[in-house]
Amino acid sequence: MKKFIVGFLAVLAITLGSCKSNTEKEAEIAVKEYEDYADSISKLSFDNIKTNWKTIENEFAAKGSRVDSTLITHENRVEATERINVAKSKYNEILAEIEADLDEAANPTDGNTNRSKLLRDAYFKNANVGENLDFSWVNKDNILSVYQNFVAEFNRNKNTYSREDFDKIKMMYEALDTQKNQVEKEGLSSEDNRKIAALKFKFGPTFKWERMGAKSDENADAKE
Repeated sequence: MKKFIVGFLAVLAITLGSCKSNTEKEAEIAVKEYEDYADSISKLSFDNIKTNWKTIENEFAAKGSRVDSTLITHENRVEATERINVAKSKYNEILAEIEADLDEAANPTDGNTNRSKLLRDAYFKNANVGENLDFSWVNKDNILSVYQNFVAEFNRNKNTYSREDFDKIKMMYEALDTQKNQVEKEGLSSEDNRKIAALKFKFGPTFKWERMGAKSDENADAKE
């Protein structure tokens, strides 16, 4: 009987180890595909990207969803997260160019500030972020206030945004998160980090809910 139990436990351990190994491999594959796709996009000409943008956007979103669902099983989540953020940063740079091009096309003779800049100015208090979402000015001393202003601005105006606005805000938020990863290495205090984590914990679900509502309203309007 003892031999049977020992043998059973050995088989169980091997089976569990094999499952863990497979899930870790799947997580690494998902991260690698995410990286490779961002790299491949960055090597395309702008005209090519613009022509195929919807396909690129949908494909990147699908790969992002796969990364999100498998990351927890990755053998080295910290390193994998950094790689994901680098890939996301490359994508956001391209997205910023596409957004700028679309804004210019929509307002070819309009000398007023476009919608993207209006949102950047509102969320970052007229800081010189630019179309390339440069957050080099965000550091360990001011990053908490930047997040606080961001969340406060969203809560003030969340009921007024279109689906396109939500997409722009999402892009800015992800770019700010990428800068946070860098700031953490530069001495961000534990207290500020905890406060930022609390803000993000509340902001994430709220943003997702409001964005879904905007898309639903837009779809309903389109059917009328």
